[in-house]
This record gives sequence, C-alpha cells and structure tokens, in this order.
Amino acid sequence: MGGHILVDALLAHGAELAFGVPGESYLAVLDGFHRRRDQLRFIVCRQEGGAAVMAEAYGKLTGRPGLAFCTRGPGATNASIGVHTAFQDSTPMILFIGQVGTDFIDREAFQEIDYRRMFGQMAKWVAQIDRVERIPEYIARAYQTATSGRPGPVVLALPEDMLAQTAVVPQLRGYERVLSWPGDPGMARLRQLLEAAGRPFVLAGGSGWTPQACADLQAFAERFALPVGCAFRGQDLFDNRHPNYAGDVGIGINPALAERIRQSDLVLAIGPRLGEMTTGGYALIAAPRPAQTLVHVHAGAEELGSVYQADLMIHASMPAIAARLAALEPAAAPRWQAWTEAAHADYERYLQPPAYAGQGVDMAEVIRTLDQMLPDDAVVTNGAGNYAGWLHRYFRYRPFRNGGRGQLAPTSGAMGYGVPAAVGAKIAFPQRTVVALAGDGCFLMNGQELATAMQYQAPVVFIVVNNGMYGTIRMHQEREYPNHVSGTALHNPDFAALARAYGARGETVTTTEAFAPALRAALDAPVSTLIEIRVDPDVITPRTTLSAIRAQALAGGQH
Repeated sequence: MGGHILVDALLAHGAELAFGVPGESYLAVLDGFHRRRDQLRFIVCRQEGGAAVMAEAYGKLTGRPGLAFCTRGPGATNASIGVHTAFQDSTPMILFIGQVGTDFIDREAFQEIDYRRMFGQMAKWVAQIDRVERIPEYIARAYQTATSGRPGPVVLALPEDMLAQTAVVPQLRGYERVLSWPGDPGMARLRQLLEAAGRPFVLAGGSGWTPQACADLQAFAERFALPVGCAFRGQDLFDNRHPNYAGDVGIGINPALAERIRQSDLVLAIGPRLGEMTTGGYALIAAPRPAQTLVHVHAGAEELGSVYQADLMIHASMPAIAARLAALEPAAAPRWQAWTEAAHADYERYLQPPAYAGQGVDMAEVIRTLDQMLPDDAVVTNGAGNYAGWLHRYFRYRPFRNGGRGQLAPTSGAMGYGVPAAVGAKIAFPQRTVVALAGDGCFLMNGQELATAMQYQAPVVFIVVNNGMYGTIRMHQEREYPNHVSGTALHNPDFAALARAYGARGETVTTTEAFAPALRAALDAPVSTLIEIRVDPDVITPRTTLSAIRAQALAGGQH
C-alpha cells in the first residue's frame, strides 16, 4: 500500500522523526507509521505551523531533512510558515500534504489547493505523486533536492487514492548529499586577495555547516589571525569566546563592529546569502557593488551574483571550502594581528551592559545569568521580537555542530518560532538542555505546543518576556507616529498559570534577583517549566527606551 511504501522509503533515507497533525487525507501514511512505530516516531503536534517549525528546527540541528505531515487545505496553509522559514534560512525540509483523490482534482473539491502554485515561490521543488510505484523515486529526489546546493524545503502532495493503491517497488539506497568543491583558480585568487589585504574580515553564515567545517573555519582564522563575525542568527558557527571572534552581524549590531566592517578592505563572506538583516539593509556592505573587496562563497550557484557583484565568487559547499581554507598556509606572518585583537576587544566591551535605567527586571542580567548557568551543550531558541536583542548581544554561543551551544532562530523573522523549535529540539536531542525565549506575543502564536512537550515528556524551559505589547511594532510606531498607539497593546493571560494548566511548572519573576533561583529550579525539574518575566514596557531594546524614541520623534516634528 502506498502509505506503507512511503514510510518505508523514508526509513531507507535514515528518517527517525516526523512531525505532524493527522488528517483523513493521509490515513494510509498514518497506518504506515503505526506499522513502523519502533523505527520511526510520528510526533503529534497541536497545529500544523508548530509541526512545520519543529521539522525546520530538526533540519537546522542535524543537516538532514526535517519531515512534516499535514492534511490538505487549512493544514497546508498553516504549515506554510515553516516552509517559508526553511526557504529563507536554507534549511533542508520535506513537507508532505494530503491531497484530494486524483478523481476529484481540479474541481475545487473539499479543501483542495493547487500546491504547485501555492508553494512555488517558497520551496525548491513542489510536486505531486500520482502513481504509487513512483513513491521511492519521488522521495529520493526530495531528499537530494532538499540537501544539495543551497539546502531548502521540498513539498510533496499525496493524493488520497494513490496512498491506498498497492505496488511492488524497488528499495532505493539512502540519499547522499552532493557537495560542490572550489576550483584551484578560485583558491589561488582568494590567496592573492588575502595577501594583499590590510584589514580583512571573515563573515560566516548560512547553512550546510558540519562539525569538521566549523573546526576547519576556526583553524583557518587562527592560522591567518583573522577576525570572524557571524551572520544574523548564525552565532553558533564560531566559538564566541575565541580571541578571533568579533561579534554578530545583524540587527542591533555593535556600532564598533559595523564601523570595522565599513573600514575593512576585504570581506570574506563564507556561506551567508548577504541578505537585508546581515548587511544592514544592503548598506553596511553596499549593493550591488561594495566599497570593500568582496569574496562571496556560497553553496548555491544561483545566489552568487544575484545581488552582489563580488570581486571573487566561489561556488562551494561549506565542508568543501572550509577544508580548502584550513589547508592554506600564510606566506608570511599576518600583518593585521592588532586589527583582530581590537575587533575582539570591541566585542568584549559590548558584552558589558550599560546601567539599567528601567523598573523591575533587567533583561541584560537575565541573559548574562543564562550564559553563566546553562551547560555548554544547551540549545537556545527564539522567535521574532525586540526581546531577542538581549539574547543576541549578551549570550555567548559555541559551535553547535561540535557539541556546543546551539542557536535556533528564524532569519525569516517568523514570530511563534521559538516554542515549537524548542520542543522539536528536545525531542530530537533529549539529553541536551533546551531553552526557549519568547515575547508575550511570540509565545501566544504557538504556545499550544507546550502540550506536545508534555505529551512526549520533553522538558523544555520556556522563558516568556511579558511587556504587554507587540514591542517591535510599537517601537516603530513611536518612531513614525509618536503617541499614536494603535493595534499593538496586548491583554495577556497569567502565563505561569497557563503553563500549570498544561501540567507544566509555572513561575512568575518580577525582580532581577528572582530569576537565577527560578532558572535553577527549572533546569532541575523533570517536566517543562515556564518562567514569565514581567518587564518594564518602556525599556524596548538594550540601547534605548520608548520614551526616548518618542521624544526624538516629537522633536523632529513627527506627529
């Protein structure tokens, strides 16, 4: 039967987990999961958006495609947020969607959607399996497509009647990730540019990194005494404690780091797409022709030259380019040792928070406490919102792929990401400590997945930063329309009581000093814990307040 053939095909490619919400459109697949329940776990989620985010988080953490299943129509539209996140974050993922039977296609049958049109711009490949005997072929292609070149999501529709049909099919071998290797001319040119530089800077980012690739990047940076910054929400590619680390290049960038990148005469961008957030709105590294000499290395040939006219473009996967870089030897002692030391010193100074001017809980001290108390192999997740600015600035990551602290966050800026990502991470890596940081608005977009954490005995520490508003939008609102508050205020539940209703622990923190003991109790607890932190709504970022933004806007004549 087609549903059984599909599950067996997934097992052939090494699948161990799938996330989803059941639907009548793929009952045969659910029966396949039951049949192979000792080999492949199907994790039942509470909403398809949460399931898709869990699959995306799994893909980020493992480098293997995360698997999500949903039913047609409403299920597919709910799951689309995870597909969009996987596309912008270059994460390998496969979404399977139950579809109406082939005899009903193109009649706008119950919950029918044309998935090729719906997902065409947010997936690497969208297809429908119409013949049962071709299931192994489609699954193999999905795995290859999701993992090769620039990784990304694949969407496969599964007509209901096809899943119930029978066939004798061959068992295909598991997928093998295809790597692109840099050529000798490109590496020779890179060496020339590096030897001619006086103020070089390495910007690491993107996906497709492996433990060895991270180690090779560090070896290259050490041998050439290079400062290394990590692209937006990619801070776990390089040890943040390393003397060559310069900081994260994204929203809320250290002004000293931004100026250093502007002053660089060579930017070696290894892996990032060089998107809006990493480039400061395409101004820090000006598009299309940067002021700095630019070497852009990317796994997707279509990305190179699409926005930036780099001086050297190298089409290479991260393990391949990192191995070649680690093998390079400098012709002479690097001339920029002081430049690199100053970059790290700037980062260390930026870790020291300014005096807290607000009331109640100081988020800088909360994050510094997290940094001190979490083990070196912890995974920390977050969604979108100003609360994440404290995490990015004050928390120090290690290369996750080498067993260090992992960062799971959406470069797509998707709210509601942190909670399901944390649940998926804990289910995939039960031995690791997992902490989700969420704003009040962010938590309530997917907070129902707390039930999934409880069902699968996956103890996550959820930290909800409650300022009673959609803070990022309120900040922009005060900048553009001071004193005109519209659509950004939130009336919230008692988050700690809500957690207890799910069977989790719940605690409310209203002072900075109360956070450390609350965190210790949460880390020691055998079940999930939600810590609600009530913060001063005026303190909107690590740098400024709403009052200051409003006053500046009014002084400038905005109304």
